[in-house]
Amino acid sequence: MEIKLPILPSKQSFAKIKAPHELDLKAICVFMATGFFLDQDTFWKDEVCLLPGHIHTIDNEGYLIKSTAWFQWHYSPREITFEKALEEYIELLTTITKEQVGDSSVILPLSGGLDSRSQALVFKGLKNKVHSYSYSFQGGYPEHNISKQIAEECGFSFESFSIPKSYLWECIEELSQINKCYSEFTHPRQMAVLKNLRQMKGEFSLGHWGDVFFDRGVPEGTQEKDVMPLLFKKMVKKDGLELAEQLWKTWEIEGDFKSYFISRLEKILSKINIDNLSAKLRVFKTTQWAHRWTSTNLSVFENAHPIHLPFYDDRMCKFICTIPEDYLADRRLQIAHIKQDNALAKITWHENKPFNLLNYKYNKIPYNLPYRILGKLKREFKSIIGKPEIQRNFELQFLGADNDTQLKKYVFENSFLSFVPKHIVNEYYNKFKTKDMVYYSHSLSMLLTLSVWYQQYYLKQS
Repeated sequence: MEIKLPILPSKQSFAKIKAPHELDLKAICVFMATGFFLDQDTFWKDEVCLLPGHIHTIDNEGYLIKSTAWFQWHYSPREITFEKALEEYIELLTTITKEQVGDSSVILPLSGGLDSRSQALVFKGLKNKVHSYSYSFQGGYPEHNISKQIAEECGFSFESFSIPKSYLWECIEELSQINKCYSEFTHPRQMAVLKNLRQMKGEFSLGHWGDVFFDRGVPEGTQEKDVMPLLFKKMVKKDGLELAEQLWKTWEIEGDFKSYFISRLEKILSKINIDNLSAKLRVFKTTQWAHRWTSTNLSVFENAHPIHLPFYDDRMCKFICTIPEDYLADRRLQIAHIKQDNALAKITWHENKPFNLLNYKYNKIPYNLPYRILGKLKREFKSIIGKPEIQRNFELQFLGADNDTQLKKYVFENSFLSFVPKHIVNEYYNKFKTKDMVYYSHSLSMLLTLSVWYQQYYLKQS
């Protein structure tokens, strides 16, 4: 049997290989440090995640025989004007979107960013019935108000949801079955409204990965010597590094974690035959982050309705390879597209609030100082009255007595403590509680994920 995977698959596919059925402890350490697995890694030595853009030959027993690349990422910029590139981008996005959704009704998640707003502008010119929605954290910034303005301008029906405190514990078992524990559990906040999503009519059109394709791959001025430190800093959470190094020693793995991890990054980068650093790092992010992290939680949407992703389409991937980096940088193409509709462009851009696409370049001192001061005063006042502003999903899931009870039930579960020693779990739990909850939120969330995986998958196979 042959399986031909797209350049950027919307789901992960797995196969067996001839190897011992043992835990891949090195891969798990990487998972704990970064939040996702690299390349073909899984929890097991005898299971691999099939590479994107490859044709895979699988035998009747599910074993991988060989993999052959049918697509190679490249950077081949054409001599083309920005205006022509913009015209091609809009035409391609529109064509892909129309083909993907056909005549079906559309469910469109909206945010205050540019990807979904780009989609909204396309659908504004189509005849599909579009139902849009957005959500904000309970007690957080009301981003749904921006989304509502976009929906009203485009003539879409709209629903807003508030992501409630402690929703995770009611759905954590279901989420572990949906994403197979290949991503930690506090990020896919759509789980909080999954029942509502299932009641909607239509098919999802999702704007994932547009923000990476249509922006700089690396900061301006990055040199070759800067690449590895930059990648390491972007990928590895500082507390995740601490945890991975401890587990590496506890599990008595030869060598040291940091050297191993850097060697893996170097090996992956060496296979990307692109000289331009910005394009090269964008490809790295796409083949690693997108495939092994972003796509993992697309399964939550797919659990409710069919999904379509215009920025994942093979044609969009190939288009990116031919566009000069200067045109992709700083969201230039997306901004120019949206600015063709003045009303949409004037709606607040969340990343640059309170500014919009017409004046966002003023989001710098001294122009943004009044807004920043007022925002800080509001946050301080909320803290004083005992209602601090919620800015991160883990704050809804890990803070408070009820959350604490649920959290401890998982991370201090007896069988799990035979895998990750209690003193390690206790150390990161206490650091989160008493030292710096933002800094140690990643490591605690990863311990929670690993605990659920251990109980739901490892023990059932043992």
